[in-house]
Amino acid sequence: MPVSTQHLVGIGFAPTTCARTTCYPYNRDVPHFVNWEPVPYLIERYSPPAIRAVWSDQHRFDLWLRIEILACEAWAALGRIPQTALPKIRQATFDVARIAEVEERVGHDVIAFLTVVNESIGQPEARYVHLGMTSQDLNDTAMALQLKESARLIDADLATVRDAAAELAVRHRRTLMAGRTHGVVAEPTTFGFKVAGWVAELDRAQARLELAAEEVAVGRISGAVGTHATIDVSTQVVARDRHASFMSALALVAGALERIATEIRHLQRSEVGEAFEPFGKEQKGSSAMPHKRNPVLTERVCGLARVVRGHLVTALENTALWHERDISHSSAERIIFPDACAAVDYMALEMSKVLRGLEVRPERMLRNLHFAGGVVFSQRVLLALVDSGMSREDAYLVVQKSAMQAMAEDGAGFRAMLEKDKDVMTRIGTRMDVIFDPWAGLEHTDLAYERLGLGAKAT
Repeated sequence: MPVSTQHLVGIGFAPTTCARTTCYPYNRDVPHFVNWEPVPYLIERYSPPAIRAVWSDQHRFDLWLRIEILACEAWAALGRIPQTALPKIRQATFDVARIAEVEERVGHDVIAFLTVVNESIGQPEARYVHLGMTSQDLNDTAMALQLKESARLIDADLATVRDAAAELAVRHRRTLMAGRTHGVVAEPTTFGFKVAGWVAELDRAQARLELAAEEVAVGRISGAVGTHATIDVSTQVVARDRHASFMSALALVAGALERIATEIRHLQRSEVGEAFEPFGKEQKGSSAMPHKRNPVLTERVCGLARVVRGHLVTALENTALWHERDISHSSAERIIFPDACAAVDYMALEMSKVLRGLEVRPERMLRNLHFAGGVVFSQRVLLALVDSGMSREDAYLVVQKSAMQAMAEDGAGFRAMLEKDKDVMTRIGTRMDVIFDPWAGLEHTDLAYERLGLGAKAT
């Protein structure tokens, strides 16, 4: 049966006083085990320091040593090894560089680790370390802890994105804009209501990640083949469906952030100009065109989301291992999990920056809402004509003709063209102001705010 790693998670986070922390744009409290040497398979540009620390060799070996000590303590409790061996075993140390040197000779990272640790303990106590265990006992259990630690960091940074989105939603609850489908103006909405949808999706993403982190947070100490011959716990390899589920949760978090980023990129287009990601006073958008204010932050988020989705394919393929164990998953996991955790956390930090500094232009939103003389009100005109007794088919043709002409010409707008139609005005002329009122139909949007706990009561 899988072993919960909850009792191993008491690692603790503490503020660092290292002078080098000022070099990193995303610093906050980081684990006290921080190793500032770059993790070789992480791109530093997209790797926040706290995540880099979780996946450093220093921390991985530290977790391995804790696992070995806990196993020895369990053996001592069972009477398999003497209690007198524990003090020296608990004082074991290692040196990362020394482990690397030994691995160059023996070609096996766990054996190299054990060699160095045992040198620090000495005989006869060292012979009890790794008793009955196999390499995967360390790898699976330590990685479960690293994934849980990473999930905790990502969740905290996602919470800042959610808070920023919630603040935007409340601030712009009454900021009118045109809704769009297929990139074409549709019916009136508010920018706040749009952002409230982001809040709901971020809530789901956080809940999904929390569940996946609990599912993947299992270790195993069972020895070779997992038959309980030497250690009577668990199977040899933790089934990789757990890890695929965790990667799926990361990919969905990335997808939620990408959806927000994609929307902002569209709103920042020159033809739309309704919302803009932050742009520094000395920032440059193009090496060739000084007028450019490109949405580089949100484009970066969209690009990294593709990388995380690609890692999900690998995680799914890792679920099929040969017999009781092979290591075809190992090499891939050394890349995809540190990389995906770092990328998603970086994306969350970027989106928090974007939302907190988002420049919203309500005047432009209102102008676009009245594009082509108010074609966004076409459905209301259609329904009003049907209510007046006109057939839906005839009403549709009348409204469509006026709307298409209004969008194709620079002359009279949609409402003005309808007002020239005597039949239309005879039927609904007295109701035109109500039909073209952008607030009509938005009275139910407060329901979303109430359900999300954003301080508005549904009316």
